[in-house]
Amino acid sequence: MTLTRPSTPSLQLPGPPQEPGRPPIPSRDDSRFAIVVDVVATISLVCLWVAAQALVLGGLSESRAQSRSYDELRTELAAATAPTGGVITPGDPVALLRIPALHRDLVVVEGTASGDLLAGPGHRRDTALPGQEGVSLVYGRARTYGAPFADVPSLQAGEQIVARTAQGRAVFTVDDVRRAGDPVPTPPAPGHARLTLVTAEGAGPLGALAAGHVVYVDASMAGPAFVAPAGRLPGVPESERAMGRDIGALPLVVVGLFGLIALVVGALLARTRWPTPLVWLVAAPVVLALAWSTTDVAVRLVPNLL
Repeated sequence: MTLTRPSTPSLQLPGPPQEPGRPPIPSRDDSRFAIVVDVVATISLVCLWVAAQALVLGGLSESRAQSRSYDELRTELAAATAPTGGVITPGDPVALLRIPALHRDLVVVEGTASGDLLAGPGHRRDTALPGQEGVSLVYGRARTYGAPFADVPSLQAGEQIVARTAQGRAVFTVDDVRRAGDPVPTPPAPGHARLTLVTAEGAGPLGALAAGHVVYVDASMAGPAFVAPAGRLPGVPESERAMGRDIGALPLVVVGLFGLIALVVGALLARTRWPTPLVWLVAAPVVLALAWSTTDVAVRLVPNLL
């Protein structure tokens, strides 16, 4: 007779108690992986948001600013209080610009820094206003925030540009479109005016997405020019010249980025205590508002004609 040793049941350590109907508690590794995924997804969304705002949504900001500037300038023209020269506050509207060949009606604001051009084309402060004796320079963006001057390089000799300022209506005829290396035209004769539109264009396979070359469109005024009042600035800083960058905006960008990081981290931590949909329902509007304002400031770090 063979004796069989009875098997000893294996001992199993009890796991954490689970409530009936509740999902299992995720492990620490799963929680860390989820946080990493959330961080990467959030960074990706922020990058996509910056690109979308600069190339698409920024046009809404520019359009709203143009509408506000148009109402302000029309009121000032009717009341004969629109600026005629001298020192003008940056951002104030100074002229109405019509380009029939491009079907564009634009309000020109004072200043050509990158932040000024978020509201539309800008008048360079050390030059005459459109129609005044001398040369008037007007800068405009080619790719971002509405791209008001995107089609300016396509203008042809003989086409007209009409400017309206506090001193009256000025009609210009396009003389030429010039680029780097082309001869600069001689200054206009005394009593005459020239308007030069300045923007950027791209070259190569990615030319439609990037603009790194400055383009000038010179147009001469028909008839005598208006008198330019004294008090014009003798020069402008590098940030207000063609392809200039406003490096002074960097501290504000850093503050905005830290604010975004703090909001995202706070939202991720809040998910451990409250339902995810509720957390993002509260946090998303704040994140979007801060992302919008931070992008507006960050754009000042890129060349003003882009």
